[in-house]
Amino acid sequence: MSENKFISQDFLLHNKVAVSLYHDFAKAQPIIDYHCHLSPKDIAEDRQFENITQIWIEGDHYKWRAMRANGIAEKYITGDASDFEKFSKWAETVPHTLRNPLYHWTHLELKRYFGIDILLNKKTAAVIYDTCNELLKQPEFSVKNLLKRMNVQVVGTTDDPTDDLRYHKQLQEDKFEISVLPSFRPDKATEIEKGKLFVNWVQKLEEVIGFSIKEYASFIKAIQLRHDFFHEMGCRISDHGHTTFYAATYTESDIESIFEKGLNLAELSDIEIQQFKSAVLFEIALMNNKKSWTQQFHVGAIRNNNSKMMQLIGPDQGFDSIGDLNMSENMSRFFDKLNSHNGLTKTIVYNLNPRDNEMFASMAANFNDDLIPGKMQYGAAWWFLDQKDGMEKQLNVLSNFGLLSRFVGMVTDSRSFLSFPRHEYFRRILCNVLGEEVEKGELPNDINLIGEMIKRICSENAISYFDFPKKE
Repeated sequence: MSENKFISQDFLLHNKVAVSLYHDFAKAQPIIDYHCHLSPKDIAEDRQFENITQIWIEGDHYKWRAMRANGIAEKYITGDASDFEKFSKWAETVPHTLRNPLYHWTHLELKRYFGIDILLNKKTAAVIYDTCNELLKQPEFSVKNLLKRMNVQVVGTTDDPTDDLRYHKQLQEDKFEISVLPSFRPDKATEIEKGKLFVNWVQKLEEVIGFSIKEYASFIKAIQLRHDFFHEMGCRISDHGHTTFYAATYTESDIESIFEKGLNLAELSDIEIQQFKSAVLFEIALMNNKKSWTQQFHVGAIRNNNSKMMQLIGPDQGFDSIGDLNMSENMSRFFDKLNSHNGLTKTIVYNLNPRDNEMFASMAANFNDDLIPGKMQYGAAWWFLDQKDGMEKQLNVLSNFGLLSRFVGMVTDSRSFLSFPRHEYFRRILCNVLGEEVEKGELPNDINLIGEMIKRICSENAISYFDFPKKE
């Protein structure tokens, strides 16, 4: 199915040097997707999706937000409309996404996975829907084969400490050639302000570790045991998603009292909540350091802003936004305390407000040392910044405040098995930025020098930095 040549061979490559850098150095590099939200169950069971809506639109907040902006009724987004109706409404929306990254991603994914070159719109919806669905029935379109097709070498999932990791174990026993590794996501351990939800999570933790948790010391012991279990299962990354950094001062007795109040659903003050979060994050960071894990901090989102829609369809349905909290002081205190205790491990920081780009990059660089090159990373453009403009700004800020050559590269941060062309998107942008500067005479016209750096950014730095367990 080929009529339009929008996604050409040299898409986003606007100079001859960029073309050479991409095709000769970047294109063939394996994908190390060290942070995503893919389902390990779907991978372990090698799921075969029934149709394009299920694999491409379900759970995709980016598409949902665009559809809402286009005036599409919620019935066709998260409601009870048929899969074809939902796809048709997405197709109807696509022409209105011109200059939104979704327009690029949509057509890049259709081409890379399904060989479709025609533009998606209301008129082409039916034929594209049918074509994709026929292909999805083929064995080569199972989840495992989709990962292989994209040359994925590592997938880092996102997993709660109470998860039994059964599907990761199954993948290891099946000797699946792609490393699918858990990441430790202990956000719920810090969310004492959520009252009953926090208590329910502690009770679930009790069930998993097999002993009662009545005081803070046993709570931390339980988290430590889960941390140990995750390590045994190949985990080498912890991941933390918070509105800001937390670095309140506290004593042990403060935290014991706050924890007891939390279990009893007593009212907590703002400072008590901040003290508890600060204490738990500090303890987990020390665990990470002891095992030489990498810790990631995704900071700055304000979630579930639309309370009406929260009541109607629940949390985490695409009503989040960029926050504007000042967080430099807490960020400094948090990392400085860890560093002063010789407890600061490899760390990647991601900001959501572009106002904070330079601050995050400069703050992270304060805590590098001689233990590992690029120990403190200013992470890839994240969430709302994960688009061409945001990627270019991230690359420029990182170059100005640190070492681009040590960057561990792109992640999908996605729930869709069709999102891996985002690595290609990033690589093309990276090559174009560098190629343009070579042609301007701002970088040396040494293709091998620049090309080898690109290879490191695409995959080699990540392989070295994370030190994932070797496949048997």
